[in-house]
Amino acid sequence: MAASRAPLTRDSLRVRIVVQKVRLAGTEYRVIRPAGPLKNGALYKGRDHYEMYVDRTDGRRIGTLWLLAARSPRSLVYLPMRTAPAVGVGEEGGQPLDLVLAPRTAQFRPSRWKRIREHLNTGNTVRELHTASVPERDLPDLDADYIIPDSPKEADGFLLRKNIYAETLLLTGGSAAFREGAKEIFAVTKYGPPEAATHLYIPGACNYHVCRPLYDWGLDTPKMRNWEQLHVEFSPSWAR
Repeated sequence: MAASRAPLTRDSLRVRIVVQKVRLAGTEYRVIRPAGPLKNGALYKGRDHYEMYVDRTDGRRIGTLWLLAARSPRSLVYLPMRTAPAVGVGEEGGQPLDLVLAPRTAQFRPSRWKRIREHLNTGNTVRELHTASVPERDLPDLDADYIIPDSPKEADGFLLRKNIYAETLLLTGGSAAFREGAKEIFAVTKYGPPEAATHLYIPGACNYHVCRPLYDWGLDTPKMRNWEQLHVEFSPSWAR
């Protein structure tokens, strides 16, 4: 198999989206979701951590949506990932999950997500189709180390808080946290394909392994609990 060659371009940071608005308990929620299904993007809850699996194409779509979350302080970004789980990846018995990115400024209550999703999927909720793009400068250096600032106030902007409701992992954070997450996802889509092209891939084996961790849930997270965090791993396009 020839090595995959698809350099990161401005088009790599453009994605078709659907925008919907839902009113619940006197509050209107603006929700952004990909216009088409994610064919090769899946999220699982394992025994002690979360694993996201992506190929290059959908990994870049997902990464762009993370960058869009960083630029959308009043919107929720919804990635339906549990309806089409990957074949041959994920822990045995792992729970498929959807993903929601919630900017802290939206002051979103995770417990409301199930009802919001029900409204999104009804036929009478208006669906606005758009093409969204983010500037290349929004994507941090893919090879830069993940360093949390010493200042507690600055560090808080880099941290993700998690909640689980209605088979969905809801991550709440600031713009810096979502940009850092996007960086790790894009790094996997850059370095994963060459490894997959030159090494035999066996699902569940470690003959090649390209992944990045997305830290942290909180400043008080013990270092020994890092494996309870979210990791993104490259996986070749799986059979449908």
